[in-house]
Amino acid sequence: MRDWPARRPGEIPSPKLVAAWIALGMAPTERIPLWAAHWLVDGHDGPDLRTLASLGGTDSHEVHDVVREALADCHTFIPDSVTAAARTAFTYLARLHADGLVSEAWIVDEVDGILIQTGYPESVIDLHLGKVSYCFDEWGESWGRPTHLLEAEVRKACAAQLAAGPGGHGAITGK
Repeated sequence: MRDWPARRPGEIPSPKLVAAWIALGMAPTERIPLWAAHWLVDGHDGPDLRTLASLGGTDSHEVHDVVREALADCHTFIPDSVTAAARTAFTYLARLHADGLVSEAWIVDEVDGILIQTGYPESVIDLHLGKVSYCFDEWGESWGRPTHLLEAEVRKACAAQLAAGPGGHGAITGK
């Protein structure tokens, strides 16, 4: 996982976002036990969540052995598809942008990273934010569209991704 910034200083990612990162193969295993401790403080509870929170995070196998059950203690499950996981991650990225915390170029870079990680499935590219992946090659190139047009495209895609929400289809076609 890339070092995605928190939306607000000190923000802890939700169990749902962490579950999406796990499904995408981008979760920072060493951070998950600390986040689990915060989820306990936030009112989630269960034996596996307590076990996860007690781990040091240095042994990724220990974390992976308990994380699925710990997320279930939070009433959260790892998405069954990369499309569902990407939808959650893309909605998070769009929120970061809408909150003014990241630039359009950063969004394109992160979307491209998710697509690389998942092997460019058409179902992920078809998500609103997935469509901006084609901007990656154009950014800063003399043959590409001007930066202000690329930025406008990303802003439009972020707004559409937020409108669709993490549970909505989020595809351009609206199907």
